[in-house]
Amino acid sequence: MTSEEAKKRLCLALDVNRLSDAVRLVEILRDRITLFKIGFQLFTKEGPGAVQAVQSLGGRVFLDLKYHDIPNTVAAAAREAVNMGVYMFNVHASGGSDMMRAAVEAAASQSQKNNTTMPVILAVTVLTSLNDRILTDELNIKNQLSHQVTHLAALAKGCGLGGVVASPQEITAIRERCGHGFTILTPGIRPPCIIKDKDEDDQKRTATPAQAIRLGADYIVVGRPILKADDPAEAADKIVRDMTSGY
Repeated sequence: MTSEEAKKRLCLALDVNRLSDAVRLVEILRDRITLFKIGFQLFTKEGPGAVQAVQSLGGRVFLDLKYHDIPNTVAAAAREAVNMGVYMFNVHASGGSDMMRAAVEAAASQSQKNNTTMPVILAVTVLTSLNDRILTDELNIKNQLSHQVTHLAALAKGCGLGGVVASPQEITAIRERCGHGFTILTPGIRPPCIIKDKDEDDQKRTATPAQAIRLGADYIVVGRPILKADDPAEAADKIVRDMTSGY
């Protein structure tokens, strides 16, 4: 993998409070990163304007709002995601097959109507903040975590979704179950040489950039290791180098 290929597969989580902070980060990093995640924090504060701002600077947007509702509501949200021109967005696989199919059908129909490329739709399997104990004791799910992830991944693929969001620990199992050509986007990326404030880290299933790429992740999502770095550009460069070493 070349550094240019690695840059296309690195996604920065714009988990900041103000649009001006997001714009500053994109301006600093757009030569190093082309995909930017906009989640609940920034979208709740700034709305679709955040998406437009990133796109105006040449960035692709992963809209990370994890739609999880009745099929009709999720279908309506999927159409609006298409209208915003996002590169990818996600839904919770635990919303069920009817909901996931509704999202795919609505996005496909709206993309055809707009004469635009359909976004990649990813299914969230099991959040990286969860582990086997939480899954069993709190959520009353009897499957082992890895089995639950692969089950939901296969369900999402059967519904026509383009891939999943899953931790590094489940990449191999998802590849075996769902094959190649099925996108795996991996959060929980923690470069040991960069991360600060480990006590504040709520991710439980993590890996380094090199490990995630070696296991077969198509995209990795990095937030705090870049956002909290004294020099975000240098931090991004180190991650890109680590990604290339893992290929």
